[in-house]
Amino acid sequence: MTRFALTIEFDGGPFCGLQRQQHSPSVQQAIEEAAHTVTGEAVTLHSAGRTDSGVHALAMRSHMDIAKDIAPFRLMEALNANLRPDPIAIIGCEEKPDDWHARFSCIGRSYEYRIRNRRAPLTIEKGRAWHIARDLDSDAMHEAAQLLVGSHDFTTFRSAHCQSASPVRTLDRLDVSREGDAVIIRAAARSFLHHQVRSMVGTLALVGQGQWRTHQVAEALEAKDRAALGLNAPPEGLYFVAAHYPDED
Repeated sequence: MTRFALTIEFDGGPFCGLQRQQHSPSVQQAIEEAAHTVTGEAVTLHSAGRTDSGVHALAMRSHMDIAKDIAPFRLMEALNANLRPDPIAIIGCEEKPDDWHARFSCIGRSYEYRIRNRRAPLTIEKGRAWHIARDLDSDAMHEAAQLLVGSHDFTTFRSAHCQSASPVRTLDRLDVSREGDAVIIRAAARSFLHHQVRSMVGTLALVGQGQWRTHQVAEALEAKDRAALGLNAPPEGLYFVAAHYPDED
């Protein structure tokens, strides 16, 4: 039995999310079915994180155990051939020790949220960015974002359906920058709560539009109450960027 680590890119639009669901198509289901076609084995995909319906990934890390004697490159090519036409691509594949786990060995996760701040509707990026026509003050958003960096009780910024045992998380980075009409929010932490990034982005967008002041972000955090949340950003602007491991750069 060989443990293969996969790096996966996908457009989350057509899927209910990464994790397999009983009645809706998922990224996990598509990859597991492709692996069964290639190997004849019933395999299970384990991933560094979960994504909601409509959320994308640039480099999700996952692993699967396969008994068939197959080289990593051949496995990657075969999986990609069998994943067509789904918008999923295996962009990396390598062997790992049996004690390496895509989720439990992960020591950090990075996300990016993309906003297009322009009056014109989206065409190419429709379904891949949040369109906000009203002017955003990205500097004010970045200033407010720094109030969320560090270790906090993020109850206000977690989904009511979040299954994590504790609402406390340590946010290592939350940066907001503007590149033309694109406003990019980059977040990094060891782990995130369900909807945490989208909830933080939605609240920062209110600051950028002048509907909230910076101190209201701090007040929402201190409230430790989901009802104090300003806004939950839509899923289509969110991208899983990277998973980090102690044995890798």
